[in-house]
Amino acid sequence: MKAQAVKLNDRVYWVGAIDWGMKEFHGYETQGSTYNAYLIIADKITLIDTVRADFADEMLARIASVVDPSKIDYIISNHTEMDHSSALPKVLEIIKPEKLFASKEGVKALNEHFKLPIEVTPVGDSKLDLGGAHLSFIETRMIHWPESMFTYFEEDGILFSQDGFGMHLASSERFDDEIDFGRLKYEAAKYYANILNPFSNLVAKLLEKLGKLNLDIKMIAPDHGPVWRSHISDTLSWYGAWSDPKRTAKALIVYDTMWHSTEKLAVAISEGMLAGGAKPRIMPLTAFHASDIVTELLDSGALVVGCPTFNGGVLPSVAAFMQYIKGLKFRHMLGAAFGSYGWSPAVVKQLNEQFEAMRIELAGEGVQAKFVPDDAALEQAYNLGFSIAGKLKNNS
Repeated sequence: MKAQAVKLNDRVYWVGAIDWGMKEFHGYETQGSTYNAYLIIADKITLIDTVRADFADEMLARIASVVDPSKIDYIISNHTEMDHSSALPKVLEIIKPEKLFASKEGVKALNEHFKLPIEVTPVGDSKLDLGGAHLSFIETRMIHWPESMFTYFEEDGILFSQDGFGMHLASSERFDDEIDFGRLKYEAAKYYANILNPFSNLVAKLLEKLGKLNLDIKMIAPDHGPVWRSHISDTLSWYGAWSDPKRTAKALIVYDTMWHSTEKLAVAISEGMLAGGAKPRIMPLTAFHASDIVTELLDSGALVVGCPTFNGGVLPSVAAFMQYIKGLKFRHMLGAAFGSYGWSPAVVKQLNEQFEAMRIELAGEGVQAKFVPDDAALEQAYNLGFSIAGKLKNNS
């Protein structure tokens, strides 16, 4: 196949692949993605990361538009997840590099994933001389795998950041300033919320570490999405805010409903929030994907979840949502539950228990109504919303 590399500067090229068809990644609804690999032309020609196995030919064709792939001396694996490493066995047979580098944990992961025809050389926080060009390795354990690391091209100021600062977005544009700024921020936030949020404390420490290294970063080249060259300070600022979230006046009301009774309570709660000065957003699960709701949680002060009782428990759609957010570890918010029931008032108690298991502070006992909520139940829902707004005002 024919495919062209994209020049980042005089000696670095993007040689990755575009996956226009990917619409889901571990429960995260995506707009396609890219698998980014980068080629450095130096005395020791170096490939940083590879692609998913079924895109290997596309990557090799892009490399061939710059240099014969067999001329590559080194390959560096910043991240061994299969969307960046599964092409390695094929690539190694074709390229036959002198050395393959990975973090110490990366060596283990690669050897456990594959039977490679080459010994993997471990690196820590160290340097590699390419001959007039120098790479620094920065360990980034659990951002977001144990073996993850960054590679920094010292002379050219390019930070190859594996999954950090990435996004799942299939696009013909290779640079951040070629994409609408609003979409850029949203897709970056969606990626952070759905992939990196569980490791926010480590992200905060990494940002501090990068600050102390005082790197002259001219580009950030992640393994997914566009290369950052114009909005570097923006993405660093976003990661700073997302990794250290504060309660805001924004409150999400997420629910599913069977005969609109739970929906009526959701509307009443939102009206109470508005009256109390909060900024509610109603996001029914029938209209919004869980991964988009999670994105809104990054700057929300409260999550209020509603559900009818179903077979003595939580409706499956709501149960799936609660399971999804459990692993993402949003703990800065207030939580509250509401629901309707016919003969078993079980769901609010069960949702509260799930909030507590997630270490999310409860804003109240919650509200539930039998069958269609009457005026008294709607007033309770309104008061719950008003009370949450007051708590958010005191904490924001």
